[in-house]
Amino acid sequence: MRFPSFISSRIRHNKAGSFSATVSRIGVASIAIGVAVGIVAFAVLFGFKDTIQQKVFLFGSHLRVSALTLSNTYEEGPLSRNTPLAEDLDQMPQIRHWHTVAHKSGILKTPDELKGVILKGVDENYDWTLFERSLVEGRLIQKPDSGYSTEIIISRKIATQLRLKSGDEVLMYFVQNPPRARKLQVVGIYETELEEFDNSLVLGDISLVQRLNDWDPNLVGTYEIYLKDFEQLDPVALEVFDRMSPDMVLQKVTESFRPLFDWLLLLDRNTAVFLTLILFVACFNMISILLVMIMERTPLVGLLKTLGSPDGQIRTIFLRVGIYMVTRGLLIGNVVGLLFCWIQYQFQLIPLDPVNYYMDTVPIVFDWFTILMINVITLLVVSMVLLIPTYVITRIQPIRALLFKK
Repeated sequence: MRFPSFISSRIRHNKAGSFSATVSRIGVASIAIGVAVGIVAFAVLFGFKDTIQQKVFLFGSHLRVSALTLSNTYEEGPLSRNTPLAEDLDQMPQIRHWHTVAHKSGILKTPDELKGVILKGVDENYDWTLFERSLVEGRLIQKPDSGYSTEIIISRKIATQLRLKSGDEVLMYFVQNPPRARKLQVVGIYETELEEFDNSLVLGDISLVQRLNDWDPNLVGTYEIYLKDFEQLDPVALEVFDRMSPDMVLQKVTESFRPLFDWLLLLDRNTAVFLTLILFVACFNMISILLVMIMERTPLVGLLKTLGSPDGQIRTIFLRVGIYMVTRGLLIGNVVGLLFCWIQYQFQLIPLDPVNYYMDTVPIVFDWFTILMINVITLLVVSMVLLIPTYVITRIQPIRALLFKK
């Protein structure tokens, strides 16, 4: 065993109840708490971001292309399915999926209640994968071989207000000249806990909207585009914009739902500031604790210097002691943080108010790369900071150190 390793191992094994053992536990605890809080914070942050984004993407695609119009209503102008852009979308490798939709405003009426809503007509290529997670009752829409489907899916909030359930029929009056009405059947009920959707959006068949607008089957309202990598939203949006014709308009989901994405960005900043403060406190604690351990062992430092040990070797001894405490703290912090996240992930013990947070429990997402980076950054930063208190060793004179009394 090398000399610095031998001496540092003897220093680490303090007697239980001694002052050194107490400050050593404090150092380990400060690192463990910092790492555990960091793991939990990022798991919750990524959980919030992922949950919110998935809910938004149910009805808000990454990119939307529609016909240029001066109207401020929810309804779009007619846009052909067969455009040069539609052909290009099939060839772009960044795009995971795209489909067409059309919107139509109207009023749902029951014998006792009525509710203004927006009917979103979807085509046969609509991706129901994400939506199925929010379907709380009933089934998805089934399109007939010919004509249009009169089946719709409404939100739980709308169903509660109109006292409807899956299987009920309801009249919908469409705002146009002349007004038209259709008897529709509720086949499913969804819940996203996002008021923008739950308060007004109804899913139906795009063929129904085309019939009401007197459009032929080749005309739609909007191209909804989903990317393989959401982080590439801006460059892909620029490429799609370059391929659009002048009578089209492009909208990104970050613009359509700016308050939500601004809120997520604010969470990122708050989390970064919070974790920086925790890391600062952990570093300050480790500096103080290692300095106390050095001063407590001033006679040992003097003896080692008298026997010919250079300052660098003695500093290495105490640096090893500090790194050992950091390593123990990392191990304990990872166990505590991951265990807490796993319990919340499995049993969802901590509830939330859906009105304010758009979800009913604290979400958890395990990002293993981020967890690894928390450990690596903590180990590197604290280890480098530990060099500061070891500088005191170079100022200790052997004669005075040997005369030092505890």
